[in-house]
Amino acid sequence: MEKITKEVYLKWYEDMLFWRKFEDKLAAVYIQQKVRGFLHLYNGQEAVLAGALHAMDLSKDKMITAYRNHVQPIGMGVDPKRVMAELFGKVTGTSQGMGGSMHIFSKEHRFYGGHGIVGGQIPLGAGLAFADKYKKSDAVTLCYMGDGAVRQGSLHESFNLAMLWQLPVVFICENNGYAMGTSVARTSYSTDIWKLGLGYEMPCGPVDGMDPVTVAKEMSKAIERARTGGGPTFLEMKTYRYRGHSMSDAQHYRTKDEVEEYKKIDPITQVLDVIKDKKYASEDEIEAINKKVKSLVSECEKFAEESDFPPVNQMYDMVYEQEDYPFLQHKL
Repeated sequence: MEKITKEVYLKWYEDMLFWRKFEDKLAAVYIQQKVRGFLHLYNGQEAVLAGALHAMDLSKDKMITAYRNHVQPIGMGVDPKRVMAELFGKVTGTSQGMGGSMHIFSKEHRFYGGHGIVGGQIPLGAGLAFADKYKKSDAVTLCYMGDGAVRQGSLHESFNLAMLWQLPVVFICENNGYAMGTSVARTSYSTDIWKLGLGYEMPCGPVDGMDPVTVAKEMSKAIERARTGGGPTFLEMKTYRYRGHSMSDAQHYRTKDEVEEYKKIDPITQVLDVIKDKKYASEDEIEAINKKVKSLVSECEKFAEESDFPPVNQMYDMVYEQEDYPFLQHKL
């Protein structure tokens, strides 16, 4: 793993703050009905992504995740303006406005979604890793899931094959405490999700998902193991989301005091505290980062607002490769 320097801390602060403000802006425009459907925000879980990106080789490694997926592609290199445009349903979006909130995608930047089916991405992540092994590439796939998805049978099938074939994949459970509104303790006798790896003799363990330094260190070990032929790893990132499961979540299952307690270990605050303690940046420099982030979020919103909605015919052009598709009875 590359050393965690002053530059890394400043990048983490700027990136995580931008991701947080990007999601906050989406929450605001959702209330204005400029973004429709479901909207799952990443607030509080930023350290999981920041630490992982530090450990990855972004020139070849891949990432696949569930539907809380707006900021991951930005971290992988996708233009944030295109991500916001996709959420607005605009033609300039990552999927030309046809994917929406839960299906951000970028083949160019090796971000493979964004999946609305709970746990549906887990076997796909194993499949991406299988392809790399088959092609003798040393790329590694990071496959994320939530704590609710680990009860899907496809996880166990994927774990078994990943170990059998020693696939270059890191499985990561982002355990934010609640599967929608149900706590882990209400759905499982064992609340140590990482122990699911033990049944397959897969290297596994818990990680403090609120600290990007810890995440980076553990992810580096897992990625190096996968890259050098050592097979898969399963990590349970213990994190927390400050907002509801989605925008329609009234959050009756937890108290405001609980949320406030977790805000005391906010990953952005933790990084900022290190920057201040080690004098990596002055107050003016920190304020300059804050203004830069605010400006970039405004640029994203402006781009999305001013972009056009896709034409109706695009619905057919993007779904069917064959132009004379036999089940189309008429043309619009």
